[in-house]
Amino acid sequence: MSVRVAVIYYSATGNVHQLAQAVAKGAESRDAEVRLRRVPELAPDTAIDANPAWRAHVDATKDTVREATLADLEWATAYAFGTPTRFGNVTSQLKQFIDQTGVQWQAGVFHNKPATSFTSAMNAHGGLESTLLSLNNVFYHWGCVIVAPGYTDPVLFAAGGNPYGTSWASGGGEGPDRATLDAAHYQGRHLADIATRLAG
Repeated sequence: MSVRVAVIYYSATGNVHQLAQAVAKGAESRDAEVRLRRVPELAPDTAIDANPAWRAHVDATKDTVREATLADLEWATAYAFGTPTRFGNVTSQLKQFIDQTGVQWQAGVFHNKPATSFTSAMNAHGGLESTLLSLNNVFYHWGCVIVAPGYTDPVLFAAGGNPYGTSWASGGGEGPDRATLDAAHYQGRHLADIATRLAG
């Protein structure tokens, strides 16, 4: 059976979207079947329109990236979840999606499946690690096998050396740099490799 990876994320202005794409490509490079999915936007148009980059990203992805469903979670044999930081925590958009998974959790859908996480914030000390740790708490409850990149490849040091998952401090500027995208690509490969080993 081939590895099936669901890359599920929320992105406001596009940084996490770029990380998600790199994670997905990394998993695909290991011949994994991948579904790249965004969770629904919950913010009102007034908030989105107040930030041109947010509006541009919403418009650019609404017809090109499918929305995540609970069926995607049941389909997958491995998970990669991405979110911007919100006060050092997971965004409400991704959390709302996760909060719908009670039936799957009770049925054991997530048991022993590998999972990994990635994030972005404006500042280097804007809650990157605490956001990943918060997201990983979900994986503990689900009974997943957490797959952190750790320090398992030199490419991770060039991206800042976050052992919990790929993270990007945007500084309010351009999207993730090459080193960070390479780290995200590696994280996707690493997830697929572990998923393959677990599948036997």
